[in-house]
Amino acid sequence: MNKARWWMSALALCAAAPAMAALDLDDVAREGELRFLAQRPDPKAYAYDARVEIDADSLRTGLVTMHTCHRQLDPNRRVVVLFNRERVQHIDITEQSGMARAWVDGHRVELADVSRGGHVCIALRSRALDTTADGQWTLNAGPLMRRYLDGYLPMEATLQVSWPSGLLQVAGTDPVVQPGVRLQQASDGATLQVVFAGRLAAKWRLVRGPA
Repeated sequence: MNKARWWMSALALCAAAPAMAALDLDDVAREGELRFLAQRPDPKAYAYDARVEIDADSLRTGLVTMHTCHRQLDPNRRVVVLFNRERVQHIDITEQSGMARAWVDGHRVELADVSRGGHVCIALRSRALDTTADGQWTLNAGPLMRRYLDGYLPMEATLQVSWPSGLLQVAGTDPVVQPGVRLQQASDGATLQVVFAGRLAAKWRLVRGPA
């Protein structure tokens, strides 16, 4: 369980030993290490995706709508997805499979007796967009991770942000584009796809779109 920045804290998943079958030891990141991977060595394993919807009011209030999914979960008796108590306003579980139970408890979602390949999707409303001193906006995701014993297994995160056409544009991202990090942009949003092993905190820097 790891506290969110603005979006959420992705699961600190403890994978069962069979998940290692397709991996080499070099695919596992050590504590404090973050590696970006041009190709995923276990493409059918755990992946996380998030979609954030920003409108004109969001730029004033900071409130956005989010849809997040944890897919191809590793087996675990108990998993907690923890959201920022001071920012989240409403949480709903919209989909679930491969687990005995999923429920909302305050600012967190809890999963019980998760089977390999299970998934959960969550919708929420949160004050997740921050205005910076120079009149830009920041949106953060993470920390994102897939923990295994004292290290981290590879995972894929797809982070999508959408807005009315022309409202915003991307001034920068962290991590920057490189092998293992892809950025796609359009007039109505952008998508950041990251394949990595380790503990990742991602950031969007947004500015107003062209007049």
